[in-house]
Amino acid sequence: MAEEPLLDDFDRAILRRVQRDARATGEDIGAAIGLSAAAVQRRLKRLRQLGVITAEVAVVDPAAVGQAMSFIVGVEMERERADVLDAFRRQARTDPNVQQCYYVTGGTDFVLVVVAHDMADFEAFTRRLLLENENIRRYTTNVVMARDKVGLVVPV
Repeated sequence: MAEEPLLDDFDRAILRRVQRDARATGEDIGAAIGLSAAAVQRRLKRLRQLGVITAEVAVVDPAAVGQAMSFIVGVEMERERADVLDAFRRQARTDPNVQQCYYVTGGTDFVLVVVAHDMADFEAFTRRLLLENENIRRYTTNVVMARDKVGLVVPV
């Protein structure tokens, strides 16, 4: 496991701000927390280099782009071998319908968050990623009724 980088109160304040708005300027952040814009930019660069900030992306509403349905899928593998797990991880990472993939303990091996245009699109996904994979014993699907909270903001 990677060692946690040393973060001071300014770093944490910057992280809280950019998690809510990645387009906030160094000037705006600096004014809010008491640093110069240049100091904010240096700290942001360091946080990126350390891997604390891993990406800066636009969050898109799936329904607004035709991905109106969301699913939580539990996947149980036939065998828990490293090569089998790694192969499934690679497939999940590259599949455009998979939003999130977690390797978990308990009754399933993986939990996926999946979006789809409609049930036919979801069926195509299940055939592609799940049914055609001989290493999958079974999977369960929960259809999301409402997206009450979605996010990746980490408390800092």
